[in-house]
Amino acid sequence: METPHLYRQLQDQLRQWVQPKDQRHLQGFAEILGAILQSGEACLGRWIPYLSHRDCGARAHMGRLSYFLHNPQITAERYYEPILRHLLSAFAGEAILLTLDTSMLWDRFCLIEVCMAWGGRSFTLAQVVLEHGSAMVGFKQYRPVLERAQQVLPPEVKVTLLADRGFEHGGLMRWLNKQSWDWAIRVKSDLLVTTTDGRTQPVESLFPPPEQAYLVGRVRALDDIDAHLATANVPGAQDTWAVLSSRAASLQTFALYGQRFGGIELHFKDYKSAAFDVLDSGLRDANVLTRLVMLLDCAYLIALVVGMMLVKAGQRTRLDWHGDRGLSFLQLGLRELARLCYERLPLPILQAFPKSNPPPACASRRKRDALDCRIEFSKVVTFSY
Repeated sequence: METPHLYRQLQDQLRQWVQPKDQRHLQGFAEILGAILQSGEACLGRWIPYLSHRDCGARAHMGRLSYFLHNPQITAERYYEPILRHLLSAFAGEAILLTLDTSMLWDRFCLIEVCMAWGGRSFTLAQVVLEHGSAMVGFKQYRPVLERAQQVLPPEVKVTLLADRGFEHGGLMRWLNKQSWDWAIRVKSDLLVTTTDGRTQPVESLFPPPEQAYLVGRVRALDDIDAHLATANVPGAQDTWAVLSSRAASLQTFALYGQRFGGIELHFKDYKSAAFDVLDSGLRDANVLTRLVMLLDCAYLIALVVGMMLVKAGQRTRLDWHGDRGLSFLQLGLRELARLCYERLPLPILQAFPKSNPPPACASRRKRDALDCRIEFSKVVTFSY
């Protein structure tokens, strides 16, 4: 018996997670996901060879795709979040690491995302695209994204959120404290902090000499934020780090904040050049781009799970020639899906993520050495007042 098309297999699996009232557009949704996964593209025209209704012309297909992306009923709440909740079920009660960041599209649109770091990469919990000509956004603009991310988390998770200097906002820190989330946010050098001895000074006055670290300890910032400050002249980094955190300052503060780089930065790269080429989409509407990114996130998540399952089954070397894992779970999943479609094999039943966090992929010994190396400081000073 011939194996059904990928989109029909996806539709059968997604049906059990999507609410019955939201299944009206499920076939079209699954069909587009199958086209994205097989084409590896965010450009609508590249999806056409993988769509059904073969008797339709390309113009009719483009009309259907445009209608789908402009349809306000196609939302993450209806289609992405049910998949996400199923795949995150094993993390109930566990400690997880989230990242908050922005990325610019054509210097005109700003993509805001809250992601979960996992397996050396990260995947989206919530996102929105705004027509905004800067990567700097205010707390009111990204608070809804944080609230949507909170809604999809499993119960009783212990959250730590990481963010860069663009999110040095008192509103964010107060919101995180209210949710009982831990956080580590890099701050600007001109931020004024008050130490426990009552002195108020800019953070840059607490910067250490080269290759040294200062564990400043408890400070008050942004009028009423009680936090802990650690600064470091990190070897190899362009700028001095100043990290404000809800946790007590230690050398682990820098290790914790450093995990941000291996997560969301590579995730944005997957959108733009390493996987889907979203900049080739040709779309210039914030709402439409939000739906497009949601579809890419769905495809990303499915490929991630397929890659994880391939490794779990001990079949990684079928597609990855490296001695250790040299391909990301995303790339492994995309290649495995291509193999399944080519050999007309069925899609496996998608499993939930394991709560353990796999190590990142290393495509070379040089990268392995970089990941394994430890940052050493010539001197660490702990302040006491």
